[in-house]
Parts: sequence; structure tokens; C-alpha cells
Amino acid sequence: MSIKIKDKLMSIPIVQGGMGIGISMGELAGTVAAEGGMGTISFVNCGYMESDFFKNPMEANKRSFLREVKKAKEIANGKGIIMVNIMHVVNNFENYLKFINETEVDGVVVGAGLPLELPEFIDNKKIIAPIISSARALNIIIKKWLKKYNRKPDFIVFEGPEAGGHLGFKVEDLNTDIFKELSEILKVKNQFEEHIPLFIGGGFGTKEHFEKALEEGADGVQIGTGFLFTEESSLDRRAKENLLNSHNQNKVGVEVIKSPVGLPARAIGTEFVEYTVKNRFPSKHCVNCISTCEPASTPYCINEALIRAVKGDFKEGLFFCGTDIKNIKKISSVREYIASILGGKDE
Repeated sequence: MSIKIKDKLMSIPIVQGGMGIGISMGELAGTVAAEGGMGTISFVNCGYMESDFFKNPMEANKRSFLREVKKAKEIANGKGIIMVNIMHVVNNFENYLKFINETEVDGVVVGAGLPLELPEFIDNKKIIAPIISSARALNIIIKKWLKKYNRKPDFIVFEGPEAGGHLGFKVEDLNTDIFKELSEILKVKNQFEEHIPLFIGGGFGTKEHFEKALEEGADGVQIGTGFLFTEESSLDRRAKENLLNSHNQNKVGVEVIKSPVGLPARAIGTEFVEYTVKNRFPSKHCVNCISTCEPASTPYCINEALIRAVKGDFKEGLFFCGTDIKNIKKISSVREYIASILGGKDE
């Protein structure tokens, strides 16, 4: 079940999805990598705890990221792969890529848009990968990368409509047959002689769904929500317990919302989510982080809402979460959670 990507080796076919703000940091990414998987640090406003974040977010993010990569590498101790996830819609996207290119992270995975220019800023020694939601998107990316940069993705993440966080689907397309689309994606990538590993995400955080993904032709799975509820994720412990208990007691559900980023997103239906459907929650400290956001009219600041969430504010935080929450009954360690997915399969 091992997968080689450039000069790196995954001994288990599990990718931990990037979760921001501040959820998937060095401890979680490093621990997943130490188990042989791919750990992913979320770059988006990762410097939110820095004292100068609201005055100089770019430098705060860079400083925090260097610290988190160092932590992840130390925990992984040479095993697995350490990636960084960055959204295409962030302001200063290209400047951040230039910075990331000079760090010790193994590679970059990009979602929330088509990263057509990614190879221009990331050296060939590093791993690059897109997060896509359709065969059409993959075809566009590969054609552009080959023609302009003579590079192909080192791996691909196909994120389906049951994922948490931002979705690459229109609301009316959320019932897409994911395995039908997967077969079309496989046709696009299989036209190349060199194998490109493909990981499928969005509701694949159980042993049953993991095995189904492999049967349908994926090389492995990407999981976010399952790792959200591990001891190593940076979400406040009280929030983890509160979210699980409230969901298991049917006090809150998982809803598809309209994000200030301009995309549909899946989140826990907290009081904050219900309030902002009809009311505005004005920003207090806009850091101009998202290119598609209109600060003057946005119903709320996604940066502030996600920061409140990671700190454990159940009332006014925005908690991104996928449909996999229905399968999670307790907080476990990364090792325990991975074991529950692999179910004794040979590595």
C-alpha cells in the first residue's frame, strides 16, 4: 500500500486534509506523517496567534509557518510527507508561494480555485498538487502545466461534495455521483504513462469508505473531519467535545452555507451560522486576506469567525465540518484513528 511521490514515501495511503484557520498545524501534520501518511499544515492565516497579526499578517503568517514546519518535521522524524495547503483565493498568493518555496516543507497543495500558475513559483524538487472537483478542472490544469511548465501534478486530490469547508461544487450539484466523476478523472490522468497518485476526499473517513475508494480506483483517501476530532488537532478540546456531543444528541447538524469566500461550504449549524443567514456580523479587524471577499458587504468576516472557532467559541465561531462527523463517537489519537480506517490491512 506504499506510495512514492518524488523522493518521498507514504507507507499508508492516507492524506490528512488541510484545515484552517489553525486546526491542522505542525503537531497534527507531523503525527500523521510519523504514521506513514501525508500530513498537511494549513497556511491560511496560520499566524493568527502572533502579537502583530492584525498589523502585519503576512510576516506573522510566515513566522508562524516556519515554526510549524519545524515542529512537524521533528515529529515526523523522516517518515511520511509534510505538505502545506494554501487557497488560491488568498491575497498575496504568489508572494506566499515564493516564500513557501524557500522553506523545508515537502510540497504545496492548492484548493479554492484553479492553480494554473503554481509551477512557476515552486521548484521542481518540491511536490505540487491541485485539489479538484471535476475531470474538466483537472484537464485544464494538466494542459496548462504541461504546455507552459512541462510539469504534471505529483499527485491529485479529488474532493467530493461531502467534504467539510469550502466546496468546489455549485449548490445544485451537491448530489453529484462521486464515483462516476472519479471514473472520468481517472480517464484524464491515466492518459499519461507515468502514474499520478489520486486521493479522494469527502466522506471517506471510515474503513468501509476507505476500502470502497480503493475498489473504485483511487490510490488513497484524503480525510479532514476525522482528524479534526483527534487529540493532535489544534481545535480547542472543549470545542471538540461540545461539537461531538451536540451533534450526537441531534442539537446541531451539518449544513451547506454560503461562505464570504464566494463558495458553498459545509459547517456545523451553530447559532452563529443561523444568525448570519439573515443578519450581518460586522468585522472588527479586517486583514484583507481573501481576494474574493467584499469587506463592506460580507455578512461576516470568515477570518475572525474561524479564529473564534479554533479558540473554542461555540457560540460565535464557524466550525467547518464534513458529513463524516456522523461516524465519530469519541476523540481519539491519530494512531488510533488511522488504525480504525486501515482495519488491519497490510501496509
